[in-house]
Amino acid sequence: MFNFDRRTIYIVLAILIIMNLAQYLTDSQALLGLVLTLPGVIIAITFHEFAHAFAADRLGDDTPRRQGRLNLNPLSHMDPIGFTLLLFAGFGWGKPVEINPVRFNRKHSMETGEAIVAFAGPLMNFILAIVGTLIYFAMYRFATSFMFTQTGIIVTILLQGIIVTNIGLGVFNLIPLPPLDGSKVLIRFLPTGAKNWFIQNEQIFYIVFIVIWITGIAGSVISPAIQAMYNGLIGFFAQIFGFTILS
Repeated sequence: MFNFDRRTIYIVLAILIIMNLAQYLTDSQALLGLVLTLPGVIIAITFHEFAHAFAADRLGDDTPRRQGRLNLNPLSHMDPIGFTLLLFAGFGWGKPVEINPVRFNRKHSMETGEAIVAFAGPLMNFILAIVGTLIYFAMYRFATSFMFTQTGIIVTILLQGIIVTNIGLGVFNLIPLPPLDGSKVLIRFLPTGAKNWFIQNEQIFYIVFIVIWITGIAGSVISPAIQAMYNGLIGFFAQIFGFTILS
């Protein structure tokens, strides 16, 4: 996914933890919500990074395979800082998957291959959100009594966390700014002049990204997209399973 000055991230991380720590220490409900968020975060990051590794491997680059990234072991894909930020800030990342575009087969250009690998992560998150929503409605349709038990309520909360976290991570990473996946996808479709300008000014875009992230602008921009996708999934599967969603 991405990698940049860790000192900046440490500062942001410290601020976010301080801002949220008091809430979790004094509010047991908030702490419980954080704990129930963990499975969704772990699943979202693990599958996201695995998708990057899998796409690169299928394109002929065995770098992720040699580095032990072609698996679904969360420990292979977790970045402590990115994981913590995803919990506290709602936006984060996993351990970046290293690739070598030179090793790609010649069915696609290196540029196209990089775009495919980059898009694979968010795409996997959207697939997980769809699968989670399908399971959510299937359980309500075929295991209604179970869903209203204490265990069923916990399962429902976990599923909702998986759905929302995967939508959020997928949408966030498609922002077309370095160092996010969306920037690599965007470059593939830019004309040569714009592409060169984009690459030459990459450091400026990094700064822009950090600013809009820290100030919360990124969240306010993508929140409507996340909500729209969530509502769309819920509405779509509600119709399939014959449920009525009250607005």
